[in-house]
Amino acid sequence: MTPAFYADYIADLQSLLGQVDVSADDLQTFDVHIELAAAGSLIVYESKRRKGLTDSLFYGRPKGSASNQKISKETAFNAVSRFFSLGQFLALTDKASDTLRLSDEFPHCAVRISYRRKGSPKAQSMVMIFIGFNDEADALAYAKSIDSPEMLIADRPYNGKRIYEWK
Repeated sequence: MTPAFYADYIADLQSLLGQVDVSADDLQTFDVHIELAAAGSLIVYESKRRKGLTDSLFYGRPKGSASNQKISKETAFNAVSRFFSLGQFLALTDKASDTLRLSDEFPHCAVRISYRRKGSPKAQSMVMIFIGFNDEADALAYAKSIDSPEMLIADRPYNGKRIYEWK
């Protein structure tokens, strides 16, 4: 089974995150929660806009630490942006989100976003877990190395009960 690649999806996601970060006034509402695990560390980027007010929280947990530390918006955004700049991505299925233990060897990112543009009649939302790789060859090698390849999304768009692309 060949896994589905998500580099194009991530490029669009990076553009949307840039809009949330820089020109949030273009969006009526949004709720962004991103957890990035890389090299044993954790970075969390949270931002929510409701009724014209934006509330944000950015924190991290360095490798080996048991406690979270507040970080700047720029630090959190730059970490997520670096992840989104990798060469290729695979995504996990609903089944994998419960059972697959991800290695610190590969950065991975859980993303939950909902938003509504000004003037749009409805909101859009997505929930996905991505694993980042340098390139397509690394992604394919990873897919072949895991015991349960059905844990990786093979057909796009994916629409599971808890993990789904835009709807």
